[in-house]
Amino acid sequence: MILRPVRRDELSQVLAFWQEAAENDVRPVDTLAAVEALVDRDPDALIVAVLDEVVVGTIVAGWDGWRCHLYRLAVAPSHRREGIGGRLIEAAEQRFRELGGTRADAMVLDHNTKAHGIWAAHGYYQQGEWSRWVKPL
Repeated sequence: MILRPVRRDELSQVLAFWQEAAENDVRPVDTLAAVEALVDRDPDALIVAVLDEVVVGTIVAGWDGWRCHLYRLAVAPSHRREGIGGRLIEAAEQRFRELGGTRADAMVLDHNTKAHGIWAAHGYYQQGEWSRWVKPL
């Protein structure tokens, strides 16, 4: 298995992968145009774990020049509990360090309790004094 930035020819595969492996409740549907825009703006932000040319894990390590944001940590159900998610988190954190980041936040749904353990195991905690406010555009 290798970790690397996504290739443009894999974006459709990633969208299909997220339908199978990611938590999709209460969130807007991802589109090819949106993921292409991400890769156009920051080609290294979407990190994939690839095994035999198949995407088995993803994380978006978003850097806005000031803050570090993690999204879309997902691992194929058939490859969970193999350390892939942890390796993706570590790769994202390394990217942030190289960019000069000093603190990362992760978007994790409150009701996705299956995901809470991996974040806690990697030193993340739920910050009680902040709430996320959203507005569809």
